[in-house]
Formats: sequence, structure tokens, C-alpha cells
Amino acid sequence: MMTATDRLEALLPLPRRMTRTGGEFTIDSVDVCQVGDLPAEGYRLTIDGSGVRIDAADDLGEHYARMTLGQLGSPAAGVVIEDWPDLAVRGVMLDVSRDRVPTVAALKGLIRQLAGWKVNQLQLYFEHTFAYVDHRDVWDSASPFTADEIVDIDRYCAAHHIELVANQNCLGHAERWLRLPRYRSLALRPDGFDIMGLHRGPTTLDPSNPAAFEFVSSLLDELVPLFSANRVHIGMDEPWELPAERIGDYVDWVRRLCALPALRDREVLVWGDVLAHHPQVLGQLPDNVTVTEWGYEADHPFDERISALTEQGRSRWVCPGTSSWQSLLGRTTNMRANTTAAARAARDGGATGMLMTDWGDWGHHQPGAVSMVGYAYGAAMSWCAGSNADIDLSLTCDPAAIALGNVYLATASQRPNCSAFVRHLYLPQARVRHLTFDELDSARGQIHDGLSLLAPRIDVDANELRWAAEAVALALDDAEGRLHGDGTMASISVGQRTLLAERADGLGQRHAELWLRRSRPGGLAGSRRWFTRLRQGYLDGAVPANWPYPEVDLSDGEPT
Repeated sequence: MMTATDRLEALLPLPRRMTRTGGEFTIDSVDVCQVGDLPAEGYRLTIDGSGVRIDAADDLGEHYARMTLGQLGSPAAGVVIEDWPDLAVRGVMLDVSRDRVPTVAALKGLIRQLAGWKVNQLQLYFEHTFAYVDHRDVWDSASPFTADEIVDIDRYCAAHHIELVANQNCLGHAERWLRLPRYRSLALRPDGFDIMGLHRGPTTLDPSNPAAFEFVSSLLDELVPLFSANRVHIGMDEPWELPAERIGDYVDWVRRLCALPALRDREVLVWGDVLAHHPQVLGQLPDNVTVTEWGYEADHPFDERISALTEQGRSRWVCPGTSSWQSLLGRTTNMRANTTAAARAARDGGATGMLMTDWGDWGHHQPGAVSMVGYAYGAAMSWCAGSNADIDLSLTCDPAAIALGNVYLATASQRPNCSAFVRHLYLPQARVRHLTFDELDSARGQIHDGLSLLAPRIDVDANELRWAAEAVALALDDAEGRLHGDGTMASISVGQRTLLAERADGLGQRHAELWLRRSRPGGLAGSRRWFTRLRQGYLDGAVPANWPYPEVDLSDGEPT
């Protein structure tokens, strides 16, 4: 059981100034006074023999002081805390479009946790998982958010001092729409395109097509008024099929969207990847556009990118990531370095916000406890980078999730945006040449040590972590079988492939059981697809060379 002194160490975020004065005191009542010597949202919390006193810069300052007081509990250690945030916007973005759509109850639980960590913004990333009235064919099997649910969640966020922001991708990442014949004519490349050795179906709308603009306009007209926030994120990242020479079409598309009645009086957020490669067009964007610069590796050049935006006088945020997706167990050390670089670049470069992103690329398989580690660190660093860079996350997050999140470091082969240990689960047609037997054994030992921290727990987080660890263990045994051969799936012995197929089948079944604890049924089949197809690949000795495109339908049903 934690003592009053222990609870001081476990505060999240850690305050920028904290002076321990000794003693322990029961919290009976709180005196509050608004003062003018603190920055916005700032507070001074004093706990001593005379009671508890909050000096607050404003109402939010009082609120955050009470959040800190709640973490300290009663009896509380004698202390004087003086605190305020580095950044005005401290957000989390949750991908609810890559199969996993949380239940309202699960989402509200997350909102309560984020509020306790002084996060003040939540974005739900939509591609096709909002129940647009005239577009049932694209979301029918996805268990989407309804208009009534958004209004309810918006009010719930407001009650917890969190701003709920619409985030609808409006140019790229439209594959769930464009795979359907009804929308195919809106695509920039209706027949698809080649990327990284694979042929993909169309993903990007044609910005010169009036029908495409009318389509996006109708989505925004329906979605945006449900949110009380004065901000909207319109995406605009990774329009893969749009050639560089058509950057003018990109700019015109943004300008036309910003002129829509639903957006023209709001702050409009756009991802920064395209603009980072075309800084010459920054000055052509409307004044209400804020660039959200994203990057998910430890060495992402946040300083350089933020400086370029500063020179153009452009409003800017930084967007690191939880490093959870395409890893199963996460990448804890990378997440911390990535987030630290982002938060410091934001603080020093005059950015006004940080958005901690949690993507669900290729099935959103990562356990919630893995993502929560990233949320916690993002909350701490966006509040005060100076006092939280070295924070001990094990005091507030699942120690097993933190430990298992560093299994990826057991190999010298580090790949961007994924763990090298599980890459061949997502692309089983690839050859495994980059791992060694010693590295596989080291990873197994780290998994064993991480799992030992879960005993004897049987809660959902613990069971999800065990499942993810089993999936990584499958990947390790798959890799060992390939290393004994020529690196391909076919070179694994038939007997071993049969055993791997049984394990993949069991993982898929348990994935379904765990999924329904906190997520909606829509999207489950699409996420489980990776294990059903893997099972078949083990039985056949190979998967299609172009997996997952285009042989597998990108619907939410089982693969054929």
C-alpha cells in the first residue's frame, strides 16, 4: 500500500515545482483563492498543518489543483506545489477506423483516466466508422459511432474538462469508401497503384473532381455540428496517388474545404507530412489552418519541422505516437524518445499543442495497457517536459506492459513503425533474414520476465497482455523455423507449420473473446483475419505474394 510520501512520487504529471515540507495531514476542507501571479491554468497547492489552500490563476487552475489533490489522497504529505502547463492543448488521438471501435463505456473509462492526467483534448479518428445517414453501405458492418453517441460523448468530455474534436480524413486513406463501386469514380487512381512492392486498391480522392468535393462536404456538414469544439481535423495525410506536381490541387482542396460553412469559423487542423515536403505552399493556406506535425520514431526531426512552420508564422502542433501499432507489445523506449523530442520541440518552438496518436494499422491488435503507457507519458510531457522526461511510469501504468514493451530491443534490426519480431506476421510472404537465433532466445527470456509481473492477475489488461505475448512468441517460433530454411514460410518443416497453424487458430479465437470485452463487434472479423489467413498460410506453405492487397477484401468480413 502506498504511503503519503509514495503518492507524491507517483503524481502524473509530475509538477514543475514541488517542495516537501514534512508531516501528513488529513484533507477536511479546501480554501480557494484566485490570484494573478500564475500563468493560465496554473495553481499553487499548499498542504500543511493549517489545512489545504489552492491559489489558482483561473477556474481551470483550480480544477487541475483538485486533480492533483485527488492523486495525493488523504492523509496527504505536507507539500507546496506550484504548477502550470507548457502547452495549451494536451491531446490524445484514438484511431477508431482500423477495425477496433470501442464501446461507449470503454471510451468513457478512458476519458476519466485522461482527465485525471490533465489531458484536455480527445480526437476520434474517422475514415468510415461514423454512421453517415446516406452511406450505410460503407459502415454497415463496422459498428460505427452514431450521432447520438457523439453528442453524449461530447457532453461527457466537457464535464471532464476535455474537448472532443472531430477528425475525419478528407483526401487520403479513403480505401474503405473507394473499394465500393458506388464511390470508385471519386478516386484519383480508380485501378489502384503500386507501393513498396505491393499493388493496392485506390486510397485517395481526386481533388480535381467536383463530385469528390461535394462528397467530402456532405460528410463534414453532417459530422462537425455534433461537436461543440471550435476545432476540426480534416486529415490530408498520405495521399499516396497524388504526384508532387499536383501540390497546387492539394492547396486548392484545403482552401475550398476551409471556406465551407462547417469549417470557415473554426480552427482547421491538417497533418504535416505533405507540407513538410512542400514548405513553399505554407503561405498559401488559409489563416485558420494549424499544421499538426507527426512522426513516430525517436529521431523524427521535430525541431527542424517546427522551426520551418515558425518561420512561416503558421500555427503548429506536434504529434508523436504510442509506438504500439504493428508491434503487439509496443516499443516503450522508442515511444519515450519520440515523445520527448516532440514535447521539447513544441515547448521551445512556440507550438501550442501536442497530440499523442494511437494508430491501429493492420488490425489494431495492441492491448489497451500498451497504449495507456504512451497516453500517460504524452500527458506528462505535454504538461511539463522539464519535470517529466525521466518519470517512472511503472508507478502509474502497468509494469508488465512497460517491460514487455521493450522486447523489441532484443534484436539489432530496428524497423520504423513496427517491431522487427512481428513484421512477418503482418507480411508473411517476406523472407526472414534480419534476426538471429540468439536474438530470438533473448526475446523469449524478456517475454518470460515480463509475464512474471502479471501473476496472479486475471483482469482484462493482464489477459490481453498474455495474448499479445503469445502472439509474439508465435512470431519468434515462426522466425526460427524460417532461419533453419531459406527465410520463407514454405521452408518451415511441414510438422512445425501444422503446429504453428494450430497456435494461430487459437490466437484468433482468444482475440475474439478479448475484443468483445471493450470493443464493438464490427471490425472484429477484419482484425482476426490476420490470424485466420496466417493459419491458412501455414497449412498451404505460403500466402499470396501481394497479401494483404488486393486478394483480401478490405471489408469487415472474413477473408475468402
